[in-house]
Amino acid sequence: MKKNLRYYYSLLKEKLWFKPLLFCFISIGSAFLAHIADNSFLDGLVPDIEKESIETLLNTMSASMLVIAIFAVGSMLSAFSAASSSATPRSFPLIVSDDVSQNALSIYIGSFIYSIVATVAFKNDYFGKAGHFTLFVLTLIVFAIVILTFLRWVDSISKLGRMGQTIQKVEKATKESIVERKHLPYLGANPFNGKIIGKPVYPKIIGNITHIHMDQVDEFTKEFDVDVIINCLPGSFCTPDQPLAYFHQKHTEEIESEKLIKCFEINPDRSFLDDPRFGLIALSEIGSRALSPGINDPGTAIAIIKSHTRLFCEWLSEKEEEKDSSVIYERVEVPPLSLSDMFEDAFRPIARDGAGTIEVMIWLQKSFSTLWNIGNQEAKDLTIHYSKIAFEGAEKAISNKHDIQLLKEKSLFFALQKS
Repeated sequence: MKKNLRYYYSLLKEKLWFKPLLFCFISIGSAFLAHIADNSFLDGLVPDIEKESIETLLNTMSASMLVIAIFAVGSMLSAFSAASSSATPRSFPLIVSDDVSQNALSIYIGSFIYSIVATVAFKNDYFGKAGHFTLFVLTLIVFAIVILTFLRWVDSISKLGRMGQTIQKVEKATKESIVERKHLPYLGANPFNGKIIGKPVYPKIIGNITHIHMDQVDEFTKEFDVDVIINCLPGSFCTPDQPLAYFHQKHTEEIESEKLIKCFEINPDRSFLDDPRFGLIALSEIGSRALSPGINDPGTAIAIIKSHTRLFCEWLSEKEEEKDSSVIYERVEVPPLSLSDMFEDAFRPIARDGAGTIEVMIWLQKSFSTLWNIGNQEAKDLTIHYSKIAFEGAEKAISNKHDIQLLKEKSLFFALQKS
């Protein structure tokens, strides 16, 4: 249940209207909060506030907040466009869900709504003496929040959409997904034993699996007394000819397979939340674009290699406190995330597109050496394999013999052959 709530909250965070709508309700409630003070002990304690001063503050706020909100939207759209064009369109949801920008826009719109509601109530003599004082204090607080938010937002918007900031956001989202999957490598179910038995269940639509409601899958197993094998992990592209899952029944009772299909969230686009591979792909796309002849930015590609190194170190490091070996869903089996696929997502595009740039190739070999030193046997085999692929590609693309010799000295593949 907690996992599902986190999933739905992450979807709402990507919507630009969610936080502004929330702040609108808060601002309306705040405007009417002043009326409560009229019926409290404050009426005989607070000083009289000139109506003109309150009216001036509210008019200033209503006249300026909408303009600032429109300016904020324009600045955010420019940042979104810059991120999509210079980095990768896959980073767009992360830029949209930027907390600082969403909070700033929400406060600007909320302040405008507050000023309008408070002005209407004020003009109709809705407040008494204590209400006027409370409204005056609330308005000053709102002004202070707006000013502090604006200063923080200006610093943030100057970085939003920049290449470095975009890489950081994608890496952070990927790391969160990796940590989550590392904690529950089989989504709380049993590991798949490699033997498929049971009746296949096929999707009705074509798309990417963004989330599996494991609680609902567990309910399905209990309701129909079946065992379920998940065939497609989050991130998989599913089609009507590819089984989502298999269920093995021990009786002839009619099974409503539609209920199992509804446990899978299928959408046109992939999501960073439950799909570590998507983050690796997005980072690789940024690196590949940076290495294109029209941009020719090896520094960004090297930054991507460093991000991949940090992420794989996180995935391969053995931290027992991060693992949860307990099985929550006893009658469900889930396959593991393929390390081979993760390596291919991360390193093959950069090895291909950066083959002619010696600096990128050297950093790639450094990354393979680092991962070889900390990885398990499968990771060691993969680093050797991709080290060899990267060197062979560079050998064909780089004509300078001295550069090839330097790369050979840095190559993990040749270093291990010598030893």
